Amino acid sequence: MGNKKNAKDSTSNLFNRYVWLVDIIYRRGKITFEEINELWQKSSLNLDSEDFPLRTFHNHRGAIEQMFDIIIECDKRDGYKYYIENTGDMERGGVRSWLLNTFAVNNLINESHKLKQRILFEKIPSGQKYLTPIIEAMRDSLSLEVTYQNFWSDSSYTFEIEPYCIKVFKQRWYVMAYSSYKEQILIYALDRIKNISITNNPFRLPEDFDGELFFADSFGIIADDEIPAETVKIKVYKKQDCYIRTLPLHHSQKEEENTPEYTIFSYYIKPTYDFRQELLSHGADIEVLAPEWFREEISGIIYDQYKKHKTL
Repeated sequence: MGNKKNAKDSTSNLFNRYVWLVDIIYRRGKITFEEINELWQKSSLNLDSEDFPLRTFHNHRGAIEQMFDIIIECDKRDGYKYYIENTGDMERGGVRSWLLNTFAVNNLINESHKLKQRILFEKIPSGQKYLTPIIEAMRDSLSLEVTYQNFWSDSSYTFEIEPYCIKVFKQRWYVMAYSSYKEQILIYALDRIKNISITNNPFRLPEDFDGELFFADSFGIIADDEIPAETVKIKVYKKQDCYIRTLPLHHSQKEEENTPEYTIFSYYIKPTYDFRQELLSHGADIEVLAPEWFREEISGIIYDQYKKHKTL
């Protein structure tokens, strides 16, 4: 019983309850509190098969609005039914859209026990474990004490950061934060965090900070100031071009030329390490056309691979 209570009271479980509540109201359009309570009885998150207290419900409403800017209103003229006031904002993207499309689906799968073996999806290492304290620290403008060990170090080290934003990329969660010790913004992978705690030290987010703008010219999480953004052109050979067309590599993607043999796409992007690795992962289906220095860099890597793989 004690273990159940600890799980129920954990911040991770609380975060899941917020997502569950948003998902239920969003999918129903309008719903009474009694209906919410009935669905709560069937939820896998309800470890003790308890009712959903009305006071807890209203506390969750307030926390959801504060953390995610999702407003749950009550239509008293329609039988006291609850609905999401800013549904349009949620459907336009951003954190609200992510919340629904990622965690809500996960909750639905957990509640559909008979379908668990028939719905396969990618898992994100250690993401959910640290998301809640990071989001709470961002909300309250408090710094975090983090114990971290990167891939190139044999030991971990503890330091303080000011969390600016979080981002998911290639199955990993990252927190972008200001390090007062190094006096610069750095990116930390959540799966490399050993321990994390919220401090009582406040910080002020720069008024001109914009996370989307910060990564606008980046492919993933590398936003190297020493690498300027420029126009990159690639030739994608047939069959593979359909995948690139329907799932763009970057928001700046433009289709420059389309022939029966290939399609040429252009990007305004920083040709960073992670973008280079993405292009190389497509093998001979993609050819870099410009800039020339980037084409030569790719060619050099391919030649090195050839030397390593050719028959002895």
